[in-house]
Amino acid sequence: MLVSLNWLQEYIDVSAYKPEELAEIITKTGIEVESVEPVAENVTGVVVGHVQSCLQHPNADKLNLCQVDVGEETLQIVCGAPNIGEGQKVAVAAPGAVLPGNFKIKKTKLRGEVSNGMICSLQELGVDEKDVPKEYVDGIFVFPEDAEVGADAVSLLNLDDLIIELGLTPNRADAMSMAGVAYEVAAAIDGEYQLAEEHVETSDEKASDYISVKVEDQEANPYYGAFVIKDVTVGPSPLWMRNRLTAAGIRPINNVVDITNYVLMEYGQPLHAFDYDRFGSKEIVTRRAEEGETIETLDGQERELSAGHLVITNGSKPHAIAGVMGGAHSEVHDDTTTILLEAAYFAPAVVRQASKDHGLRSESSSRFEKGVDPNRVERAGKRACELLAEYAGGTVLDGVVRFDELDKSEKQVTIETDRINARLGTEISAGEIADILRRLQFGYEQKEEVFTISVPTRRGDITSFEDILEEVARIYGYDNLPYTLPQGASQAGGLTTRQALKRKVKAYLQGAGLHETITYSLTHKNKVHQLVSPEIKAKAKGSVDLAMPMSEDHGSLRLSLLPELLESLSYNVARKQENIAYYEVGTVFVTEEEKVTKQPDEVLRASGALTGQWLVHPWQQEKKAADFFVAKGMVEGLSNLLGISFTYEKAKLEDLHPGRTAVIRCGGNTVGFIGQIHPKLQKELGLKETFVFDINLEALFEQYEKEETFRAIPRHPSVSRDIALVVDEEVFAGDIQATIEQAGYPLVQNVQVFDVYQGEHLEEGKKSLAFNLLYLDPVRTLKDEEVETAHEKILAAVKDQHQAELRG
Repeated sequence: MLVSLNWLQEYIDVSAYKPEELAEIITKTGIEVESVEPVAENVTGVVVGHVQSCLQHPNADKLNLCQVDVGEETLQIVCGAPNIGEGQKVAVAAPGAVLPGNFKIKKTKLRGEVSNGMICSLQELGVDEKDVPKEYVDGIFVFPEDAEVGADAVSLLNLDDLIIELGLTPNRADAMSMAGVAYEVAAAIDGEYQLAEEHVETSDEKASDYISVKVEDQEANPYYGAFVIKDVTVGPSPLWMRNRLTAAGIRPINNVVDITNYVLMEYGQPLHAFDYDRFGSKEIVTRRAEEGETIETLDGQERELSAGHLVITNGSKPHAIAGVMGGAHSEVHDDTTTILLEAAYFAPAVVRQASKDHGLRSESSSRFEKGVDPNRVERAGKRACELLAEYAGGTVLDGVVRFDELDKSEKQVTIETDRINARLGTEISAGEIADILRRLQFGYEQKEEVFTISVPTRRGDITSFEDILEEVARIYGYDNLPYTLPQGASQAGGLTTRQALKRKVKAYLQGAGLHETITYSLTHKNKVHQLVSPEIKAKAKGSVDLAMPMSEDHGSLRLSLLPELLESLSYNVARKQENIAYYEVGTVFVTEEEKVTKQPDEVLRASGALTGQWLVHPWQQEKKAADFFVAKGMVEGLSNLLGISFTYEKAKLEDLHPGRTAVIRCGGNTVGFIGQIHPKLQKELGLKETFVFDINLEALFEQYEKEETFRAIPRHPSVSRDIALVVDEEVFAGDIQATIEQAGYPLVQNVQVFDVYQGEHLEEGKKSLAFNLLYLDPVRTLKDEEVETAHEKILAAVKDQHQAELRG
């Protein structure tokens, strides 16, 4: 809400307060002031000038040589505005004047002719182009004929005004008008304000002879009032009104439209003016639209209606979408002479639905959606009639043709002084509460410490004790509420095991050299089933799609973190960031339903993606590219961190390289995978060799044992043995390692693969696997015979289970 300080001053005297002080007072009483900005900055020395003559420039086709009377003298000014003309009164910046941007006006020559200043457009004076009347967008501004020559143009154009921007919460619809803001400021500074009564002189003719009103849906439209104004002359609205509308961010159009917009901003009540002669009927019927019915709105768009929309019709044809926008057919034109003025109350939900369906958000719809004051609807219509009679020469016909089933009663709320103090921790007296209610202009009856309050209908947000409590607190002053420390025993907060483990995993991955990313939980529908871990793919029967997505790229909840992670990788590689390692810890959304009817399961996962060089040591002239084993090393580090054992099995998964992929298994179950992105997908993303991993953290956290264990440093020497085994090339090193660990238990403490060889001196289809075995007994020194016995047992086991032969 944009509030003109000059306009506000017309309602309540705030001259004793600096703008910043007033802004702070308003903020402290509960409505945030987002900014205080001048209408135009640093404009001085601009006056009203009278163009006495306007001749063609002798040396330029598109310039004019003007003689302009500015009161004390007549100046020759060269002007190129297309709408400049003799007899006009214009804004003149004489030499020495300063325009926005600290632009100083000087005497100059243009095409050989002296120019003593500048005739200004509104844009040059600092007015935003969107707020400039259309007839002046491409030229200079022309003052009304009654403007005094030599007068301060800055003041006449309201450029010395300040705009206070209020950040209103949805419940404060009452402050979406100048009257509402005046009530609020009056309460804050303990001032006096009362909305003035309307004074309308009417003719002997009755409006009911010209129009009737019929409402078919009373819940959607409990009040509809129609006024008829004849003999209207459409033209410019008065300068003061145009200035106030501009300050409120509304572009002036003509006196009829400007008056409806002015009353909208003054009273907070939307109005609509129809051209009576173009309306095509003596009957107004408000009804639900028929399915597929159409209307051309004021913006020139043909819009299709549905049964949920409320329309204003002439008995057959729609002429407006109720509360949203009028129709083009009955729009006010320059030749309009009779106005049919609508002042109505439409149900917020009905207006909100129509506004949403048509993508139309207007000043009117935003107010109807939040709720308008029932007691101000007809008053706003009368105020518009008053202004139309004064500034459009209209004759207001007698009476209001209305349908009225609107509840205009005030809500009753009861409060007790001790209950207020118990909630606020204060010692506010009954007298102080009574004074606060007086400042708020709330009616009340007091019986000792009990107040029965009649809440004005302008405050539709107040319905309960808690609402009144808030009003008392904010007017009393939040700064005046006592500060108290919590009493009683307290307990320091802490992280749950799951939260602590999640942080631990993140810290490990960052320490391993990966950068954290946070991507959208939403992805393109085509990517939902891309790079999904086998155990998730087996469980997920479908995807969770949004009914109204922000965009096609974010229309479905993800089943894997990797597609969006790879998009981030691709984005940065395209910008010459070649060596990248990312990780993300986040949830995927799994549903076992083909057609989703309930909330999906959220599964926490950790994923990583690496491309380019993993290590670069220029001084040592050493480089190491990211590869499968770098990714696997990170997963193994995570295994050690959580104290959980993993095994790896070669696998073929969709979108992954068929020879460089393995699933991760834990406790006999698949919990993720490691692998290289398939070359085809790498090419689509513009990536070189890229390696990824994806792990189910939920499954790991379930197996995590919180109790910490301690292993003493060995006091006795260990024995290290190397063996090289020849096996079929299809045999996995991991299977042999598991056999060695099982056969050598408990003396074998560690088994490491340190070499794989295929080629010369080996049969075709064979390979050599070299293992290092560490034998250790933590309580005594091993004897050679014990080690030899265990070693022979291991060789026998691998030969029996894997047909492995000791390489000679």
